[in-house]
Amino acid sequence: MKTFRCGDVVPGCTAAFHGSDDEILGAVGRHATADHGITTITPELVSAVREHMVPAA
Repeated sequence: MKTFRCGDVVPGCTAAFHGSDDEILGAVGRHATADHGITTITPELVSAVREHMVPAA
């Protein structure tokens, strides 16, 4: 189980996600499109998200 905070990649965003790597990546992809208007999920974005995932407390 891991946690990712969107604000670690997109300053000012307060969204947070919890789950497996795949669950977080799916949720973040939907969030990026719906809330940040990102229509193309690039390998760089996926890498940034993976780098900022941390074990859940």
